[in-house]
Amino acid sequence: MVSIKDIAKKAGVSISTVSYALNGSDRIMKETRERILAIANEMGYVPHGAARMLKKRESRLVGMYLTDYYGHFYGDLLQGVKEELGRRDYDLVVCSGARSRRMIPERTFDGAIILDARFPDEELLQYADRGHKLVVLDRELQHPNVNLVLLDNKAGATLAIEHLLDQGLDRILVVGGPEGSYDARQRMRAVHQAVEREPGVVFEELPGAFDKASGYAAGERIASAFESGGKPVGVFCLNDDMAIGVIEYLEERTSLAVGEHVHLIGFDNIELSRYMRPRLATIDYSMRKWGALAAEQMAKMIRGEPVETERVYVRLVEGNSVKRVASEQ
Repeated sequence: MVSIKDIAKKAGVSISTVSYALNGSDRIMKETRERILAIANEMGYVPHGAARMLKKRESRLVGMYLTDYYGHFYGDLLQGVKEELGRRDYDLVVCSGARSRRMIPERTFDGAIILDARFPDEELLQYADRGHKLVVLDRELQHPNVNLVLLDNKAGATLAIEHLLDQGLDRILVVGGPEGSYDARQRMRAVHQAVEREPGVVFEELPGAFDKASGYAAGERIASAFESGGKPVGVFCLNDDMAIGVIEYLEERTSLAVGEHVHLIGFDNIELSRYMRPRLATIDYSMRKWGALAAEQMAKMIRGEPVETERVYVRLVEGNSVKRVASEQ
């Protein structure tokens, strides 16, 4: 491997002069700098990343921690992060798992974006205490070195429940999310608040895990709720993957029709939900914008600029999976 010493020997200058040239310093003549850079290029010199990081105290890398890589959710989110960081001359490194967390205290990254329910709050606050810059998408932490970029889960879940109630449905089943998920907890809390404002509504909470399999598993209980009551039921799945699982169960194991016997709404508006027939009603927001906003806030924190808590707003997308229930029913 070619070193700075090798370049200095060939150029007939000191090692410090080569260092000035490679780092774009104005301490040497422009002609000298250009000659040294040409020699370095000719010799195939590659800067040592770790040494440069120690010198400049930056890596131009941002880490993003995810619980896993499963499902349709992460693609647009990561693309938004990557594009925004790229515009600001940072590269993205995506991580998952406890061992990868050591890269934060090792200062592999200039900052980290967190969307990993398994990452303990206490550990994140310890890193923040040591000066590490963090943007969290899945929890509420108060610290000068932590910025929050959160979905408006309360508004989204409230819109979903109100949409079902507005169609004349008075029995609502909700398929929940993973126990450790901040988004699932916030959505379910909003569900309870919305249902409690409507006397006479029968409400049931079903277990879920934000995946299609748990939606499929919930399908049996949903079918039973219709058969026992003899009238349409409303179902809110806390994400679209589970809603798709419910649809698959009903199509494969029953004669019940979505939008007639079971009125179904999801959350996330993933691409697949747009092609379901009937079209899946869902709660929409821009995953790419969420990622871009997190990246923007991360870059500001690294540069020492002020930041504030940000919320990603949501809207209801109607679909024929939820229809008006006839009054005689």
